[in-house]
Amino acid sequence: MAIGTQRSVFIGTTRGQDETGAFDGSRVDELHFARYDVSVPPDRKSGEIKWPRKNGRSDPQTDFLTTREEAFDSEAAFRGELSTALRRNGDEAVIFVHGFNNTFSEGLYRIAQMSHDLDLPGVVVHYSWPSAAQPLGYAYDRDSALFARDGLENLIKEVDRAGGKRVILLAHSMGSALLMETLRQMAIRGDTKSLSRIKGVVLISPDIDVDVFRAQANAIVPLPQPFVIFSSERDRILKLSARLTGQSDRLGTLRDLSRVADLPVTFLDTAAFSSGSGHFNLGNSPSLLRLLDGILSIDASLDSDRAGRTGLLPGAVLTVQNATQIILRPVADIGTAR
Repeated sequence: MAIGTQRSVFIGTTRGQDETGAFDGSRVDELHFARYDVSVPPDRKSGEIKWPRKNGRSDPQTDFLTTREEAFDSEAAFRGELSTALRRNGDEAVIFVHGFNNTFSEGLYRIAQMSHDLDLPGVVVHYSWPSAAQPLGYAYDRDSALFARDGLENLIKEVDRAGGKRVILLAHSMGSALLMETLRQMAIRGDTKSLSRIKGVVLISPDIDVDVFRAQANAIVPLPQPFVIFSSERDRILKLSARLTGQSDRLGTLRDLSRVADLPVTFLDTAAFSSGSGHFNLGNSPSLLRLLDGILSIDASLDSDRAGRTGLLPGAVLTVQNATQIILRPVADIGTAR
């Protein structure tokens, strides 16, 4: 039986391990390193993840499967293998940070899926921070995101030391808050070398207070470019988060662009593609995956032709000072799966 496309994911994690050695939601100070190979099945729709069956009778034609697992016993061993992979892939890396309520496997399979469906360039690296993976674990996860800042900073530095010259940072939900806090921390420390390697930031449904985001962004000078934010006012998870924090909006549901008008950021409004909770439109929507294949060229295109913005993407484009909002609309022929 044919097996799916293999995607390698390098891992840095501050999760603890249970008695079987599996990574769980507990916290450890030491950053652990690993590499996983994931088989992405051929019989699936873009954006879809079908989990391995617990009875052990998974089908590689339809199910995501882990085909290789390697733990590194030292930073040097991790850097060595990562360096080899970077040289083979143009010294480019994408670092993904998962969001609230995620197990280790969920984060791993999600970035493998996105790597495949978006055909991400370079080496894929995942930072797995200690989420409780419980719907009622919001407070624990918020504290864990703060706890995990040093681990993410160290992972970014390891990618730099391994030879990563062009690093893209991709974060979802609460992972966006962790990412912004880490970048702010690095800027305050004066780590200009590692920050100079960052050639783009993408925040998907960011669960961040808008005022906090402004403070973070203003501390990170210059803010990496392009800096793209996926938002949707139909995101029910972020609306719940706003109620829990006593705010009217989170960054991922922001409607009043004037609140971030002085920041060089691009908002992609994906509300028209919302389904279910609307909290991971980019990863789940075949239409968005097709539309945004090559996402990192969008901001460069906007900068090179300000007068022609409305023709770049299907939808309306609004500009307020430095910030740009693109309100995406479905196009009938975009949604065809690859």
